Amino acid sequence: MKKFFTIVVGIILFFSGVNMVFTAEKSSLTFTILFDNYLYREEGLKTKWGFACLVEGMEKTILFDTGSSGDVLLHNISQLKVDPKTVEIVVISHKHWDHVGGLPAFLEINPNVSVYMPASVAQQWEPEIKKRKAKSVAVSQPIEVCKHVFLTGEMKGPVNEQALILDTAKGLIVITGCAHPGIVEMVKNAKKIHNKKIYMVFGGFHLAQKSDAEVKQIIEEFRQLGVVKVGPTHCTGDKAIKLFKDAYGDNYIKIGAGKVIEISE
Repeated sequence: MKKFFTIVVGIILFFSGVNMVFTAEKSSLTFTILFDNYLYREEGLKTKWGFACLVEGMEKTILFDTGSSGDVLLHNISQLKVDPKTVEIVVISHKHWDHVGGLPAFLEINPNVSVYMPASVAQQWEPEIKKRKAKSVAVSQPIEVCKHVFLTGEMKGPVNEQALILDTAKGLIVITGCAHPGIVEMVKNAKKIHNKKIYMVFGGFHLAQKSDAEVKQIIEEFRQLGVVKVGPTHCTGDKAIKLFKDAYGDNYIKIGAGKVIEISE
């Protein structure tokens, strides 16, 4: 009887350990930059104007934007050994080709996704999406796309746009395509939706035409909003990226095609 009890306890502990390992794996987030006009890892990757980021570790795997070229996107996906069929949600930030251009090619290899687009452009793309047997979702207001993952909703700007918000144990993570409505406004909107600490903001900030003084003011507003880490890239502009790097030091994250950001919850 004692031997039997020992075996049972051992089995329970074994499966408890398996569950603990499973939980630990699921509690880490991974962001892989699939497309950018900057290169982070040069070996075998291609670059072109645009942005795309894979998000893994939430309830569903998400592709945020698709870059400007399906060929480049799929090439980098292959080189980075990403399985495109694991993607369940595609989020398009705005209508510009450098963010939506790779979508048709991606849907050809994985149509089993829901594509969330700003309402102002969803109607234009709906026939293309449905032709490839994917689901089209028009977004106007803030929406939860899966557990702890939200969209800001379509924000008005020179070009209407939406951002992706992840609600994590470390705080909110905000990913932007180009931030045409204003990067500070988009971060404020994320905080308005969820009144929590902003842990990280990365993506295109659209600051290339801003003066140094204007960028420094934006950095100060980031500080006031409590943004802990930043990863400006794509359309942010070299000068603005350097100003963020100088201001944030170790909390600046260099972004480019091939960059992998891992965050333990």
